[in-house]
Amino acid sequence: MSAPAGAVLRAHLETWRPYTLAYPGLVGLAGAAAGADTTTAAGVFAAWLCPTLGWLGGHYLGDYFDRDLDALGKPQRPIPSGRLSARTARACGLGAVLAAALVTLAVNWPVVAGVALALAGVVAYSRLLKGRGILGNAVRGLLTALAVVFGAAVASPPGEPPSWRVLPVALAFLLHDTASNLVGTLRDVDGDRAGGYRTVPVVRGLDAAVRIAALLYGAALAAVAVHVYAVAYGGGDGAGRTVACAALALVAAGAGVAAFRPLLRTASPGARLALRAHEVLVGERLVLAAAVVAGGWGGPRALAVLLPLLAVSLVSQRRMRARHEFPPEPAAPPEPVGPPGPAAVPGAAVAPAAVRPASPVRPAPPVPAASRNRRAELP
Repeated sequence: MSAPAGAVLRAHLETWRPYTLAYPGLVGLAGAAAGADTTTAAGVFAAWLCPTLGWLGGHYLGDYFDRDLDALGKPQRPIPSGRLSARTARACGLGAVLAAALVTLAVNWPVVAGVALALAGVVAYSRLLKGRGILGNAVRGLLTALAVVFGAAVASPPGEPPSWRVLPVALAFLLHDTASNLVGTLRDVDGDRAGGYRTVPVVRGLDAAVRIAALLYGAALAAVAVHVYAVAYGGGDGAGRTVACAALALVAAGAGVAAFRPLLRTASPGARLALRAHEVLVGERLVLAAAVVAGGWGGPRALAVLLPLLAVSLVSQRRMRARHEFPPEPAAPPEPVGPPGPAAVPGAAVAPAAVRPASPVRPAPPVPAASRNRRAELP
């Protein structure tokens, strides 16, 4: 028997993770703003749409490849719970990547190589490298860096290469998403250990993983500072764009500090604390991408894109994410009904219950023959 349509739609929506869906498109726009000296309207649209489609495909394929691991630690997710079949998830993932490839072919066909590289990276990360320590985290960061370069390349006119200014931005997001992906592994230690995944927290411990992630995040901010410097000396309306870029970058850095401080101050941070830190990073990375957009296209455009995306991301995260990451708590046993009995005293003898003597059975009075005849006449 097939699941109700509402349950199927809910399973797809959970797989999309709406609280993360604004990020890849904004990263693609950041690449276009930083690395395309001249842009086309179709190219800018593709810089947003294609990374978003690739991200959707990555979620479907990642959940497809992780279905056995999720069955151990996160059985409430769509595939382990039976609300979404593995075959459907695989088909949707490949379909999303194919749609991204077709859009790229129509807009700027040489850049389709970036879509192929992204698909290879998603499969390599989910199938081979996710459980291989820092290498898996770095591949995850590399996928975001690829989205930055893709945005710059596809937004440029065909045949025109992107500017070198995209390179510090790509490096910044490589380091940033390697760090944030490492923070994400802090909440999955038990499931990863049970599944045989040798992530950094499993092999080196939670404290070491937090310190490595913090160092990577600091390096990412240093790369962003290089980009701000490039904006400041890039000519044109350098002052206004530099102020907007630097201000948003500082807001993002403040959010990053707020995310990492509790992790660094807590010995062996637990899964709930790690989730709260990553929830802060979900908003922080949107602000960081908007800072790059502001450096290329100005503060007003960056804020016009950022504010609605940030609001939708934070609201949907608050409503959906904890249920997606943690299975529901087991139900408490029902409370006893009725007045409580006498408290038992350890070692005290329990008096046998008094047995009430049975009442003697009295024979029924004889029934007259006429009464018996009247009973027999009833229908």
